[in-house]
Amino acid sequence: MHSFLLKKSILIPVSLFVLLLLAALNLALGSVKIPMDEVVQIVLGNGSSNIIWENILLRTRLPQTIVALGAGMALGVAGLLMQTLFRNPLAGPSVLGISSGSSLGVGFVLLVAGQVWGFSFSRIGIWGDLAVIMASLGGAFAVLALILFISHKIGGTLSVLIIGVMIGYLSNSILSVLKFYSMEEDVHNYVIWGLGSFSRLSVERAYLFAAITIIPSIFALLLSKSLNLMALGDRYASNLGLKIKRARLLIILCAGTLTAIVTAFCGPIIFIGMAVPHLAKLVSRTSNHLYLICNACILGAATALLCNLLARLPGMESELPINSVTAFIGAPVVISVIWKKRKENF
Repeated sequence: MHSFLLKKSILIPVSLFVLLLLAALNLALGSVKIPMDEVVQIVLGNGSSNIIWENILLRTRLPQTIVALGAGMALGVAGLLMQTLFRNPLAGPSVLGISSGSSLGVGFVLLVAGQVWGFSFSRIGIWGDLAVIMASLGGAFAVLALILFISHKIGGTLSVLIIGVMIGYLSNSILSVLKFYSMEEDVHNYVIWGLGSFSRLSVERAYLFAAITIIPSIFALLLSKSLNLMALGDRYASNLGLKIKRARLLIILCAGTLTAIVTAFCGPIIFIGMAVPHLAKLVSRTSNHLYLICNACILGAATALLCNLLARLPGMESELPINSVTAFIGAPVVISVIWKKRKENF
C-alpha cells in the first residue's frame, strides 16, 4: 500500500517534467535550431540579439506550443469521458458526430461560397479565418444540441451512440456532394483544413484558445464521481442514487464542447482523444476518474506536443499535416487495445 501511494505521489511530477521538456523542445527545435538559453530569454521577455530567432519563436513556435497544449488536454479529457460513458475502449471525441458537424459547417463556408458568391474565403485573410471558425463552431454546437435533445428524450446510451454515428455518416454524405460540385481551389482549401494543424492562431488567439479549453476540462473534474459510478453500469449507478439521464447530459455537454472548440480552431484532430485515455489508465493504474482526468490532461498535452515536434522534425523545410503524425502514434495504441481484448476473450 505504501509503495502504491509513493508511486502515485511521484507520478504527476514526473509527467509534468516530461510535459515541460516536450514544450521546451517544441520551442527550440525545428528547421532552425534555437539555443535553449536564447529560448528562455525570449520567453521571459528579455528579447534576443538574433531578431530572426525571436520572430520564429514568438510568431510561430510559441503559438503552436500553446495550441498543442490546449488541444491535447481537451481531446484527452473528451476521449476519456466518451469511453467511460459508452464503456467502449474504442470510443473517441468524434464518436457523436460533433466533429462531422463541425466539418459540415466549414464545408458550407469553404465549398458553397465559391459556387454561390464566386470567391474563396481563403483569400480574405483574417475575416476568412474567422468565418471558418464560426462556421465550425456553429456546425459542432448544432449537432451537440441535437445529441443533447436526443439524449434527454431517449433513455438508452447505446441509442445515443448509434444516432451520433448516423449523424456523422449523414454529414459526410452531404460533404461528398458539396465537394463534387465545388471548384478545385475550394476543395483543396477544405482538404488542407481537414488535415489538422496547430499553427493557425496568433499568440493572442492561442492564449485565448488555451483559456477556453481549460474551463470545460476543470468542469470534467467535477464529474469524476458520476463517472466512477457510471463505469460500474447504469443500473448499479442508479441504485446508488445517481441520476443517469442528468449525468449523461452533463458528460456529453462537456466532451462535446471540448471537441467543438478543438475542431473549430485546429481542424478534426484524430487519434489523440482515442489513444490518450488508454495511456492515462496504463500510467494511473486506477479506476478513480479524478486521477484519470488529471493524467488525461497531462498525457494529452504531452502527446500533442510530441506529434507537433515530429511534424516539423529538425532539418525539414516543410511541416507535415498533424493528422498524419497522430495516426502513427495513436493507431498502435488502438491496435494494442483490440489485441488485448482479443486475448482476454480466449
